[in-house]
Amino acid sequence: MARPYHPRSARALFEPTTAGELTLANRIVMAPLTRNRAGPGLVPTELAVAYYGQRASAGMIIAEATQISAQAQGYSGTPGCYSDEQVAGWRKVTDAVHARGGSIIVQLWHCGRISHSKFQKDGAAPVGPSAIRADTKTFIEGQGFVEVSMPRALDISELPGIIEDFRSASLRAIEAGFDGVELHGAHGYLLDAFLRDGSNQRTDDYGGSIANRSRLLFEVTDACATAIGGGRLGVRLSPVSAANGSHDSDPQTLFNHVAERLSPLDLAFLHVVEGDTGGARDSIAFDYDDMHDRFKGVWMANNGYDRAMAMAAVASGRDDLISFGRLFMANPDLVERLSTEAPLNHLMDPSTFYGGGAHGYTDYPSMTEMAA
Repeated sequence: MARPYHPRSARALFEPTTAGELTLANRIVMAPLTRNRAGPGLVPTELAVAYYGQRASAGMIIAEATQISAQAQGYSGTPGCYSDEQVAGWRKVTDAVHARGGSIIVQLWHCGRISHSKFQKDGAAPVGPSAIRADTKTFIEGQGFVEVSMPRALDISELPGIIEDFRSASLRAIEAGFDGVELHGAHGYLLDAFLRDGSNQRTDDYGGSIANRSRLLFEVTDACATAIGGGRLGVRLSPVSAANGSHDSDPQTLFNHVAERLSPLDLAFLHVVEGDTGGARDSIAFDYDDMHDRFKGVWMANNGYDRAMAMAAVASGRDDLISFGRLFMANPDLVERLSTEAPLNHLMDPSTFYGGGAHGYTDYPSMTEMAA
């Protein structure tokens, strides 16, 4: 039987709330956005300090996907959270957000097969659940988007090390001043690739059945929850997104199982991408309410929400938080603009999305700057 949703006020989107141990000034979340602007050593730069500081009015910022190890890298210019220098760089970012009264967590990822030998030690193959090449591209500075490399299948003996890398990076994230961590279990990256039978054709304890394919996600989540507390940990999932060549023969059963298994961990939230990332919300039939019924905690929805949709979803009680991606890219003061129904900035040229400097990153004007 479907659980009832409890209606809220019409403007609940703009009201304070909590998510696990996290205290949020409103229910508007900045979604993680890969911008490929990390400096040498994959350290966040002063530009990142400015960028995130500008957006501190979000109820919560989820900082861009960040590597748990050197092996985890899949794109040029994406930051890490495993070296002392990276932690120090992130500390400047979190200090800037906190100084403005904001809350910020970081998304941790292992890109898995969505990578290129250029990023791997000694030019080795990237790793995945199986030796199946993804039908997608990666971004290499100076070359643009290129086909990903053929991966090798991880040996089962390597998996405890990857679990430890996630656990260690979550602790380093707290050391860097983040309020919490989101695990990237979406979009074809390593944890998602293990979940799906389109990319996981293993015959050991991490392949075959849904219980086996979801084993790595649960072990990583358990390890990180033990390390930093479930109330400071979230998980992002994309049940039907075809990003990076992702597909599964029965996503409803798979993600119902995942939601049900994650529910007892008392996580801060579950972050669900509805439909195709950055695309159609109804590309593949999927019953999100059925999945939602199996997770009893805070539910964050993402993909294609505008002001009216977000307000209605939160007011109905269906969704607890709404995350926005590209709207936050173009509007550092998105919360104020949505609250007052002010016009929104338009995105600059797509060439500014990945890599580069301040243009298209920190030079989107706030309403105050526009009025000056």
